[in-house]
Amino acid sequence: MRALILACLLPAAAAAQPSFVDRADGLPVQHVYGGGWEHFVGGGVAVFDCNGDGLPEIFAAGGENPARLFVNATTAGGDVTFAKGTFPALTGVTGAYPLDIDGDGHLDLAVLRVGPNKLYRGGPDCGFADATETLGLLPGEQWTTAFSATWEPGEALPTLAFGNYVDRTDPDGPFEACDSHRIYRPQGARYGAPADLAPGYCALSILFSDWSRRGRADLRLSNDRHYYVREGAEQMWRPEENRYLGPADGWTKLSIWGMGIASRDLNTDRLPDILLTSMGDQILQHGTGTGFASLPYSAGATAHRPYLGDDGRPSTGWHAQFGDIDNDRLPDLFIAKGNVDQMPENAMADPNNLLMLTPEGRFVEMGGQAGIASTDRSRGASLADLNADGRLDLVVVNRRAPMELWQNVTETGHNWAAIDLAQSGANPRAVGAWIELRTPDGITYTQERTVGGGHAGGSALPLHFGLATFDSAEARVIWPGGVTSGWMPVQVNATTKITRAGAAAGN
Repeated sequence: MRALILACLLPAAAAAQPSFVDRADGLPVQHVYGGGWEHFVGGGVAVFDCNGDGLPEIFAAGGENPARLFVNATTAGGDVTFAKGTFPALTGVTGAYPLDIDGDGHLDLAVLRVGPNKLYRGGPDCGFADATETLGLLPGEQWTTAFSATWEPGEALPTLAFGNYVDRTDPDGPFEACDSHRIYRPQGARYGAPADLAPGYCALSILFSDWSRRGRADLRLSNDRHYYVREGAEQMWRPEENRYLGPADGWTKLSIWGMGIASRDLNTDRLPDILLTSMGDQILQHGTGTGFASLPYSAGATAHRPYLGDDGRPSTGWHAQFGDIDNDRLPDLFIAKGNVDQMPENAMADPNNLLMLTPEGRFVEMGGQAGIASTDRSRGASLADLNADGRLDLVVVNRRAPMELWQNVTETGHNWAAIDLAQSGANPRAVGAWIELRTPDGITYTQERTVGGGHAGGSALPLHFGLATFDSAEARVIWPGGVTSGWMPVQVNATTKITRAGAAAGN
């Protein structure tokens, strides 16, 4: 099998010690994701710029506590700090995802709840108004724990997928009582009645991705076997055929305690590879174009037991995300960890993982050295550059413990580039596009713009690439529909915005 990790193709670079500083005191109030058994899962966070100043805001689920919007008050390059934002009072929130649903240039929020889901239309200066009824969404009363969106050909609005967990109304539940999911397709400027996607196997993460590079996205569902118990498995649904893929399509059955999905091309073959969080082993899969192949323990990503302390029971993984922490061109991996509540067969003191990809091609744990080894019950998280210094910072939402805010202060001397996209009309942020960035040594790195994945939360930000010591790079875009731009230079240590017309602008 071809080696998965691209690092083995690169010359060794000087290793950098990742380092983070606790900036929780930069939040105006402590924020806690709380609640009973219906909030054992969830606790997602959405990170996005809702006022156009180039610095991301944070929307955090609260469970039985109110969800909160935190507005970025950082001076670019300075210590990360936030102020209170204004958002309609809302409890029961499990997570949220930002996207521009209506194409007006303002990011909206799809808010997931135990109970009626909501769509909030964004406006100037981080103002939000409930547009659930206006857009035709039938909010339902389900226990929603996952979300993803894609623009199907010719549509002005995105197709929305809401992934549901256990059917709370089933008198024979909760075991083997997994709910069906809801798919909303547009009818003009509104949504029609939802279609049920069944069978459902208690999804905790879903992601529309063009995993086979065929030009259309399929929906991957990662499912929690704790409740489907038997018969169920991970799933892949093809929208235009309205069916789940099976063995004849190259889809291999996999049953895990699925909780989160992270996607990134790790070996420069222009196909997304997948990290699936679970209880016990985390599963790293290599995308082959016709399916996925699980990588062995030697890849270093299983993160199956706590790496600190004396609790040797299996770990419980939740949100996962790839990101280049030290800008060395190698995608690193963060995994939020924490016991569901008091499950005695799993670790209670379960530190979050920071798995750094080495030039030798293996992920190595550096969470303790980096200073982020919290052992609270973590759930949702986000790697995002919160102060525009080119280093990915970290937000972590905890169950029954305060939210964490970590500023990346890793010193490397490495360069970086961030790329944002824009196109006119529907889908203005070009969800479904692929960005290819090429460094002077001829290696091309690929990222897909998606909405979904993670655990109960995601981001809508420029895509970040580390450049190591290179002081130049060029990029091209494969736009939704397949049109490919020409190669163009990108600004180094800045964000370049590429429009569909082919122009690049830096800021």
